[in-house]
Amino acid sequence: MEYAVDGWPADEPTLRLDYREFAYAGKFVMSSTGKAVVRDAREETDGKWDDGIIAAIAFNEDRTDPDTLWFRYITVRADRRRDGLGPRLATFTAERARDRGYDRLRIAVNNPFAYEALHKAGFGYTGRETGLAELVLERPGDRSTATYQSGLDVYRGRDLTEGEERFLEARSDADPPSVIAAPE
Repeated sequence: MEYAVDGWPADEPTLRLDYREFAYAGKFVMSSTGKAVVRDAREETDGKWDDGIIAAIAFNEDRTDPDTLWFRYITVRADRRRDGLGPRLATFTAERARDRGYDRLRIAVNNPFAYEALHKAGFGYTGRETGLAELVLERPGDRSTATYQSGLDVYRGRDLTEGEERFLEARSDADPPSVIAAPE
């Protein structure tokens, strides 16, 4: 597998992801965000979509703070979810962003599964929410057990699916997950 930054926002990269396989596929056609991907050379499509991509992330600079980069969308192809590709791609991209001089990275997440995945990528809950009820996470950030649990408590107070309820119950009193290493 190959991890790569396809372009920074100024490069105006675009991706053609199959909307049937990737959540947020339409957001990756926009050229106003940078893109990073995971490609598997063994994976091919019919030529209509970008070949070999199994995960992607879109990001842009904060409009008011040039030292902060926002991760906007992270998507993993449906048949490759739960393989850890999202957190590894986020970690990979975060390290490339740090090398470009960004001091902080932020992302707003709307479900406990994404919350957990971003903790694995080294993010911590800021205690803030967006107007869309998304929790804002930051890297570097507070990764203490108390802060991690406070974010999970926000989700516990919402209408949840059975899967989300089981997921949150399994994490009662748990420490944040360990940060995974970035792929080379």
